Amino acid sequence: MKKQMMLIATVAFIATVFATSSVIGKITELTGPLFAWETTTHNFGEIEKGIPVDHLFNFTNKGDVPLVISSVKASCGCTVANYTKTPIPVGGKGFVSARYNAAKAGAFSKTVTVMANTGTEAIVLTLKGEVTPE
Repeated sequence: MKKQMMLIATVAFIATVFATSSVIGKITELTGPLFAWETTTHNFGEIEKGIPVDHLFNFTNKGDVPLVISSVKASCGCTVANYTKTPIPVGGKGFVSARYNAAKAGAFSKTVTVMANTGTEAIVLTLKGEVTPE
């Protein structure tokens, strides 16, 4: 009786291992849309107060279906963002642009939050630098 139970347990274990490995293989094959950013942070260095500065965050869709950005939000009114509004095909390129207009001197760090159909949390892009006094 013990031998039969061991045999049944062994067969069940082997079947579970094979079933799990085949499911995991299929899951890793389905990636969906996927951002591949050139960079997610930009340092302007020193900039002048009251003169807007721009940066373009570029990305490629490395997924297996089109990528769609649903919203882009700046962390404050001093930063304005724009983005690729059409679906980005597999292997296609897109952008998020950010314009910062400094109202006061000193170091700054501003963010732009990107929501898309990637199934992951929001992407946070960062602008930083230092505003020189007049």
